[in-house]
Amino acid sequence: MTKETVRRYITEIGIIPSVRTSAADEARFAAETVAHAGIPIVEITMTVPGALAVVTELAHSMPDFVVGAGTILDVKTARRCVDAGARFLTGPGLDLEIVEVARKDGILAIPGALTPTEVTAAWRAGADFIKVFPCAQLGGASYIRALKGPFPEVPFVAAGGVNQQTAADFITAGAAAIGVGTDLIPKKAVQERDQHWITELARRFLHIIQEARSQVTRPDESFDRR
Repeated sequence: MTKETVRRYITEIGIIPSVRTSAADEARFAAETVAHAGIPIVEITMTVPGALAVVTELAHSMPDFVVGAGTILDVKTARRCVDAGARFLTGPGLDLEIVEVARKDGILAIPGALTPTEVTAAWRAGADFIKVFPCAQLGGASYIRALKGPFPEVPFVAAGGVNQQTAADFITAGAAAIGVGTDLIPKKAVQERDQHWITELARRFLHIIQEARSQVTRPDESFDRR
């Protein structure tokens, strides 16, 4: 799977599910359930016990599934994630060395950033998407809208506190995608192996994204009406 294919998947689907479980088998269950529900993307956080093995297994058993690695805090871990088969690297903050690791290995870099200074540094370093985290706690959709003013070309991923009630607002504010954790993959649903619960939530989020995007006026349409 090429880097451009991964970029297209994320752009078209608009959701990056974040898997943060207490066991490797739970992470595999969550990832496979999300994939079967219609979201061919998942971020396995490095807080999951045996996370690298989960990334490796999913990358090899589901070649059309975009498996990324999250909560990466250092270059050594980043390189191990690349070796495991991760298609993108992301973390809660900005580490330019991790961005460089992703770029050199031809996979997507999705660093975390919060301030305009961090966004500028990440974009100049070659980030493919920039994860604004924690987004909900710092103004929510209004903060994404404010960032899109000076950074209209930057594809932002809104993450941190995104739920069914706020997802549409982030998209209409200009986010290219949203990052969702337990609001899409509830801990209890994973523990009880409740596929229906997660599938229903996945379909709801997909519908929310589609509806929100349909309400966003395209720039060329706005211009034509003047």
